[in-house]
Amino acid sequence: MNKKKILLVDDDEDICCTIKQYLELHHYQVETVHSGVEALKMMNNDFDLIVLDIMMEGIDGMELCRLIRDRVDVPIVFVSAKTLEEDKVQALAIGGDDYITKPFSLKELKARIDCHLRREERIRSNERYLLSSKNMTIDLLANEVFCKGKKLPFTKKEYEIVKLLMLNQKIVFSKERIFERVWGIDSESQLDTVAESIKNIRKKIKAVDPDTSYIQTLYGLGYKWDVTDEKQ
Repeated sequence: MNKKKILLVDDDEDICCTIKQYLELHHYQVETVHSGVEALKMMNNDFDLIVLDIMMEGIDGMELCRLIRDRVDVPIVFVSAKTLEEDKVQALAIGGDDYITKPFSLKELKARIDCHLRREERIRSNERYLLSSKNMTIDLLANEVFCKGKKLPFTKKEYEIVKLLMLNQKIVFSKERIFERVWGIDSESQLDTVAESIKNIRKKIKAVDPDTSYIQTLYGLGYKWDVTDEKQ
């Protein structure tokens, strides 16, 4: 059985050593780094989960999470001595999947890691090619989007925007980030194309499902997938 690979990012070397030893005893493969800069250099590696401290010199954990989310889509578990509710909310809002306050037990950390990895396995095995939200479903193999069973006539770029937002429902994407991810930084298109494309997406969805919101605008920040009233 292939060992799951975990990246542990914490500037406390003793904590890293303790966590690494414990997780490796439980058959995980663990790489440790002690700064955000080092962590970014590791993003070409294929990790299954990232454990991330918040309070680090240079690039802190919050900013590092934003940068990581531009590159990889794996579970991120924050570990931090910051216990305020607003810190936890911010960490989860920018793309974290879990938040554990220090001090914590190694047994609890492992249990949460196990839980997130099992969830990822279920997603990959049971919903590998279909992604659903409210009345909308994306067929990731066919590159098609359906709303209430009706295929939506999206252009390629419109489809890529919908897929990007649906796959990253917790993340707010600025127009600039959407443009870079969908059109590419070398594209000759204009940034205003993003807003126009989202306008067209909404119009096509509304023709089929006029009473449901799918793309939320956060003024001054960008766009995110609207999970309001999402069935659990």
